[in-house]
Order: sequence, then C-alpha cells, then structure tokens
Amino acid sequence: MSEADIPPLSLHFLAVLSLLCFFSGANSDDLQILLNIKTSLQNSNTNIFNSWETHNSICNFTGISCYSDGSVKAIELSNQQLSGTLPFDSICQLKSLQKLSVGQNSLHGPVTDDLRKCVRLQYLDLGNNFFSGEVPDLSPLNRLVSLYLNNSGFSGTFPWNSLSNMTGLVDLSLGDNQFDSSILFPAVVVELTRLKWLYLSNCTIEGRIPPGIGNLTELLNLELSYNNMSGKIPPEISKLGKLWHLELYNNDLIGKFPAGFGNLTSLENFDASTNHLEGNLSELRSLTNLASLQLFQNGFSGEVPAEFGEFKKLLVLSLYTNQLTGSLPQMLGSWADFDYIDVTENFLTGPIPPDMCKQGKMKELLILQNKFSGQIPATCVNCSSMTRFRVSNNSLSGVVPSGIWGLPNVGLIDIALNQFQGPITSDIQNAKSLVQLLLSDNQLSGELPPEISKATALIQIDLSYNQFSGYIPATIGELKQLGWLALQNNNFSGNIPATIGELKQLERLALQNNNFSGDILATIGQLKQLRRLSLQNNNFSGTIE
Repeated sequence: MSEADIPPLSLHFLAVLSLLCFFSGANSDDLQILLNIKTSLQNSNTNIFNSWETHNSICNFTGISCYSDGSVKAIELSNQQLSGTLPFDSICQLKSLQKLSVGQNSLHGPVTDDLRKCVRLQYLDLGNNFFSGEVPDLSPLNRLVSLYLNNSGFSGTFPWNSLSNMTGLVDLSLGDNQFDSSILFPAVVVELTRLKWLYLSNCTIEGRIPPGIGNLTELLNLELSYNNMSGKIPPEISKLGKLWHLELYNNDLIGKFPAGFGNLTSLENFDASTNHLEGNLSELRSLTNLASLQLFQNGFSGEVPAEFGEFKKLLVLSLYTNQLTGSLPQMLGSWADFDYIDVTENFLTGPIPPDMCKQGKMKELLILQNKFSGQIPATCVNCSSMTRFRVSNNSLSGVVPSGIWGLPNVGLIDIALNQFQGPITSDIQNAKSLVQLLLSDNQLSGELPPEISKATALIQIDLSYNQFSGYIPATIGELKQLGWLALQNNNFSGNIPATIGELKQLERLALQNNNFSGDILATIGQLKQLRRLSLQNNNFSGTIE
C-alpha cells in the first residue's frame, strides 16, 4: 500500500506513535543516565534518591525538572548531603540539560574534561564541595549565565581565558580556592559587562584593582577580600552606581578614598578593613543607605562625619584601630535596629551617643581605649539584648546605672580604667549570662552584694583598685565556675568565708592590700586548680595546709 492509500486519520496516528517512540527513547536514555548518577552517589546520607526508581517518571524524581517533551532540563541537588564523585561523562550526555546545581555538599574527586560537553548549560553550581585538582577549560560552555565554583578545593591555574566566551555571564563566583599565586586581576573579568555578582575573595589575586572595574556598571555585589591586592582604590569604581555590597578587606590597599566614591549611594554593606587606607571619611557622607560599615585596622584620621548620625538604615559600625578624633554623632544608631558598634583604639572624645539601643536590639557596645567622657547613658539599662558592654580605658565618670549590672544577656561587663563611682547593686542577680565582670581601676565603693551568687555563669571577677569595703559574702561559694577572683587594693575586711573552698575551678585568688583578718583557711589549700595566690598586706593569721 502506498502512502497515498493510507487514510488521513491513520497518518496522524502513525505520526503520534512515531513521536511517542522518540520521546520514550529519549526518556529511556535520560533514565539510565540518572540511575548512573544515583549509583555514583549511593553512599550519600540522604533520602532524596528514594524517588529515583525505574517505575517513576524521571520528571517526578526529587531534584529533577523536565521540559514538556520529558527530557531533563535541570538537576537541582544543592545542600542535600551528597557525597561521592560526580560522573560528568554521564551527566553531560543529558542533551537538554541547562542547569546543574550541586553546591553545598561533600562531593570530591576531580572535575573532569567531560564537563566541557555540557554545552547547553546556563547555570552551573559546584560550589562549597571538596573537589581536587584544576578546573578544566570551560570555553565550550558559552551559554553560561551563572557560574559558581567557590570554596570547592580547586587548585592550579584557573582557565581565565575560557571566560572570554561567556559574554552573557551575570554571576561569577570563584573565591575561596587556592589557585596558583602571583596572578594579577584577570583582564578578561572586566570585559564581562553584564556581571551583577562577582566573588573573587581569597583566590590569590594580587596587584591593583584595574581601572576597567568601572566597565562593570551592572554590578550589585563585588567581593575581592583576602587577596594580595595593592595600590589605591581606582576612581573608576565610582561608576558602579548599582553596587550595594562591596568587600575589599584583608588586602594591602593604600591611599584615600578616591574622589567620587560618594557616588556609590546604593551601597548597603561596605567593608575595607585591615588595609593601609588613610585620610578622612568625608567621601562616605552621602552613603545614606549604609547598613554595615567596617573600616577597622586602617590609618583613617579626622572626625566621624556628622551625617552618620542621620543614616536611617545603619546597623553595624566598626572603626576600631584607626586614628579618629572628635566626638561621635549623638544621633548615631538611633533610627534603625542598631546592632553593633566598635570604635576601640582611637582618640575619640565627648559623650557616648545616648540612643544606640533605642530600638532595643543592640548587642555589642565596644568603645574602649579612647577619651570618651561623661556618664553611661541611662537608656543602656533597657538594652536587654546587650551581650558585650566594654567602655574601659576612657575618662567616663558618674554612678553606673543599676540596671547595667542586671542585663540578662550580657556576657562581659568591662568598665575598667575610668572614674566610675557607686556600688554594684543587687540587680546583678539578673545577669544570668555574665561570664566576665571587669571593674578595676575606678572609684567604685560599697559592699559586694550577696546576690552576685545568682550570676552563676561568672568565670572572672576583677574588682581591684577600687574602694569596695565590707565582707566577702558567703554566697560566693555558689559560683561554681569561677576561675579568677581579684579583689586586691580595696578596703575589704573580715574573715575569708569558708565557702571560698568550694570554688573548685579557682585558678587565681588576689586579696592583697585589704583589711582581711582571721585564720587563713585550710580549705584554700584544697583548691587544686589554684595557680596564683596573693594575700600580703592584710591581717591574716595561721597557715595554709
């Protein structure tokens, strides 16, 4: 029978049958490939492969997406506790595969040249694994839009030139790999003008940031930290008007912020810490969207711009170990859920901004080793979120607000080397998280409250060089974790309570230069962890057994 003799309905049936046979054959091939992948990863501590069975449609396999014809479009198995080696020779036989996402697993072994055959890939994520060896030449993967190879154990020479074919790249993440050292910033990268995300931190790049960085005007995220980059920040960086995240920390950058840096008004997170930058911070006055600013361990000088006090989104400010002078803006941190400030080791003066914990979210106040004056703001007593309160080595004075002693989440209170007065109040019984209480070299007075025994997490108490008086409360023995008790150079008196002998973790006991009296208890001799004991200039009698 000729084709002309076949009824039209039969021709339609034959066409459909032929198409179904084609799809069935294609699906059969993809099924076998997926089963090969399952076999390679069969020792993984995961249940995701339970659905990868021959009686299921491959499009119903966990982590598999298909086109309408039933062919595999995407493998999405990131963060699934996978272990083993990836069979790239099998994977790249999936003719329609556009997405391979297996990041954040425990995959190991080499990435073989077979990866070059995945020519339809638009999205490739092998990041955060334990691969070894070099990354193969990826030139054939010229359709890639997103490439994530970060923190995956790669070494050797990265095939930078293969990126020149990937003109559509939007996301490029190669950081945290120990590629061969002594490579300059790859010129090919600044030609990828569609990039929005560039992560090259900690991958042994050195030399200057090239002026061509200004070509990447679509960038939202730029991370170059933990490299060996040197020279100045190029003024062309000011062209990146969409940039919201910039990390340059732990390099050898020098010089001032370039003119025009203040044009980066979309910046929300900026970290250029641990470099050799200098000059003032005036270029940052217009960065009103900043939520986090970290510039510690540089050589910045001058005043903190008054405009910082008006930044409505600012949550984190870290400027420690610079040469900053003047006072902090008094409205600093009062607008948003301010979380953290560290301006330690500068030459800052004036009062502590009063409203940094206005929203009740602040966790760390670190302003030690400056020249701040005035009192602790009364608003700090309401800062129940506080975990570290460090204002030591300043010129602060006045009575410590009683609520400070009882902050429920604070692990460290450090007010040493100031001119504070007044007592430790019974509020300290509420300090359930307090580990270190450092109050030395002030003018504090009064008795040590027995309620201190309720602060059961205490490991270190240093009240030395103050004007405390009265007895050591017998309840001190309830502080079972206490390892350091320094009470020297005060006006304490009376006997040492027998409960001191219950402090089995005590390593240092300093009681010298007080008015203690009575027998030196034999129980002190039972403190097996005690390494340092100072008792001189008291009125003790007896011996330690």
